[in-house]
Order: sequence, then structure tokens, then C-alpha cells
Amino acid sequence: MATIDTLTALSPLDGRYQRKVAALGDAFSEFALTRERVRVEFAWLKTLASQPGITELPGLSDAALRYLDDLVAQFSVADAAAVKAIEATTNHDVKAVEYWIKDKFKALPELAPHGEFVHFACTSEDINNVSHALMLRQGVLHVWLPALDDVIAALARLAVGTAELPMLSRTHGQAATPTTMGKEIALFVDRLRRARGHVAAVPLRAKMNGAVGNYNAHLSAYPELDWPAISKQTVESLGLTWQPMSAQIEPHDYMAELFDAIARIDTILIDFCRDTWGYISLGFFKQRLKEGEVGSSTMPHKVNPIDFENAEGNFGLANALLRHLAEKLPISRWQRDLTDSTVLRNMGVAVGYSLLGLNSAAQGIGKLEVNADAMLADLNANWEVLAEPVQTVMRRYGVAGAYEQLKALTRGQRITPAAMAAFIDTLAIPDAARATLRELTPAKYTGLAATLAKQYAHGE
Repeated sequence: MATIDTLTALSPLDGRYQRKVAALGDAFSEFALTRERVRVEFAWLKTLASQPGITELPGLSDAALRYLDDLVAQFSVADAAAVKAIEATTNHDVKAVEYWIKDKFKALPELAPHGEFVHFACTSEDINNVSHALMLRQGVLHVWLPALDDVIAALARLAVGTAELPMLSRTHGQAATPTTMGKEIALFVDRLRRARGHVAAVPLRAKMNGAVGNYNAHLSAYPELDWPAISKQTVESLGLTWQPMSAQIEPHDYMAELFDAIARIDTILIDFCRDTWGYISLGFFKQRLKEGEVGSSTMPHKVNPIDFENAEGNFGLANALLRHLAEKLPISRWQRDLTDSTVLRNMGVAVGYSLLGLNSAAQGIGKLEVNADAMLADLNANWEVLAEPVQTVMRRYGVAGAYEQLKALTRGQRITPAAMAAFIDTLAIPDAARATLRELTPAKYTGLAATLAKQYAHGE
């Protein structure tokens, strides 16, 4: 693939970040779209040639099939440029593909007489919608999804490694019931795994049914053939899900579902990035230093959480585009308008910003070093969080006004270990219960956090 000068590119995806999203170029570029159009035209031709009722198009020999497959496998930037040169005359991109294919057929005597069966009874959208589904399969399932899996795996390892490290929770930003770092990370692992399943489960749909979805032209030439079955055969031969009902365009509902599912994952990861940014700010995480890096142009001491900030920003950009795609694409005036055409060319931009976010998040996770001492110091500075278990045990044994007594003791003020112990000693509860409470510390009051962290980090 040809490269763009990264210093003069308009988009940062093609400039500053080109290297990080290069794998998506083979899925969402104009080159990729042109190649997939060729692939779809050939799939349709192969299906037509396999129909006994189309006697004018004999079955293709192994040599002809290999020739078609090689044209797709070896499709080059030069080939795409040749198609673009034809488009300069036709002013129609899909028609240019048709003419390019017919020209290639001249090299094989078996195919040369059958050029008119290229794009037979098709509208441009028959080719385009299938191509877009193939592009999404390549870009989302083969590039973006593995990057997500890398992030999930890294988070799962972090969750297991910190499963038993106690940490003060902060609800509303205030000291709250202790947890463990691993449990809080495992929560994101669990959320991401479930959201990932929604992305992977979206069927990539495609249609091949003519100008307004009724097989009108098909029946005018071969009224005796089962054209819906032929359409389904073609779509499924490409590993896609057949869409039997449409107007001129495939309704794009599956695309909306897919883009919404990706946006949901981005949103979960924005939540993670903000939480991790906060933990770094509190000193719960340190970041491994990289030789030569600068955190501030004026403050030499700084090590900024830049990876998580970059990830958050790119996920936000991705979601702005993904949500527009999801809201706009299912809407088309009457049987067809062209507003989807220009919007669909930005699928790669939306997925590209999400991929950038995944790359930054993965890089940031790889730099994290947990600071257990800082978390323990934070816990030891907040003994008032033990008001919850103390008043709960008091309730068990029927002590009147348990909540109110602890509220008076702790609300809005720091409590020392000695003060908490002195209060516990006054309680009219069994000696064993009192002894258990006396042994309790904020670091020991983590419930099932460690168990939950290990269970859900492992996907149980």
C-alpha cells in the first residue's frame, strides 16, 4: 500500500497516528473498497455460472476460477489506480470496476465472451453493501477485536495480580467501604467481555436483489429462476448473512447495531481510563518510566498519565462518529438516497479512533505499577469506614439506635483506631462479636472482593 507523508496529511489517522492504525488500511481504504467490489462481482458471476438455467453462461473451468481468485488475491494499488482512471471518464466508481473487469477478461478466451454477465441485473448497491460488510468483517473482527482482546487480557492479568490488595473505595469521591484494586479492575474485565460478545454476535448482512429489492431485472431475463435463492447463495458464499428484504439499499440496521456495540465498549473504557487516571493521581499506581520521555516542558518531575488521557480522547472521537453512523445509516428517503454513501466512507475513521484508544489504553496498562503502601496508608487514615460493620453487628444483636450512634461518632470526622476500639468496648454485644470487631481494620474489611476479582478476571 502507498504511504502518505505524515507531516502533510489532513487527518491525524493518516498523519501522526498512521503507523498505529495502518492495519485498518487494508479494510477501510478506497483501495480496500475497490478490491472488495471486485471480489463481490466475481462471487456473483460464479453463482450465475453455476445455475443450469443460465445456459448462455457456461460453468467456469478450474482455470477460469483460479484466474478470478488470483485477480482478487493479487489486486494491487496499481489495479485500484487503473479503476480510478476509468472512473475519471465514467464518473461512477462501481461502473468503473465493471469496465476494469471486462478488460481483464480479454486475457482469458473462456471469459472474454461473457463480459455482459459482469454486474448482471445488479444495482451499484448490490455490490457496495456486500463490500461494506466484508470491510467491516476485516476491520472490526480481524483488526479491532484482537486489539480489544489484548486490552481485556492485560486487565485480567492486572486484576488477578492485585486481587488481594486492599484499597479504600470512594463513592461520591468520599471515603467508603474498602475493596481491592483487583476487584475494581475485574469489574471492567467482566463488563468488557459481555460487551465484546455483543460486537461478535452482530450478523454482517448483505443483499443482492436489484434496483429496488424486487429482482425486477432478474425476472425479465430469466423468469423461471429462483432469484432469492441465487442471491442467498452468493451472499453466503462470502461468509455473510443474507438480507432478504430491502429497498435499493441494505437497511443498515446491523451496522447501527454494530456501531452501537463498539461505542458501548468505548464508553466502558472511558470509564476505566478516568478511574485509572484517578488512581494514579492518588498514588495507588505508579507509572514505569521510559528513557527520554518528558512529562512537562517546564516541570521536570512530572510523569503524566498521558496514555489514559489519549485513550479517553480518542474513544470520545470514535463515539461521536459511531453514534452518527448508527443514527444516520438506517434512514434513507423512500427507496434510496445517497446520504449514506459519503457517511459510509468514514467507517474506518470511526473504528480507527477506537483502535487508537485501545492501543493507548494497552500501552498505559503496561506501564502501571501498583503502590500497595499508598493504598494501605489511605486505608489507615480512614478508620471511620468501619462504622458500617460495627453498626451492622450492633443491629444483629438488637442494639437500639445502632446507625445513629455510629453517625454521631464518625460522620464528617476522622476516627483513630483507639477511639474506635474504645467505642466497641462499650457495646452490649457478645464477647466473641466484640473481639472480632476489635480485630477488624480497614485493610481487612474487604468482604469477598479478592474472591470476586479472581473469579471474574478468569471469566467464571
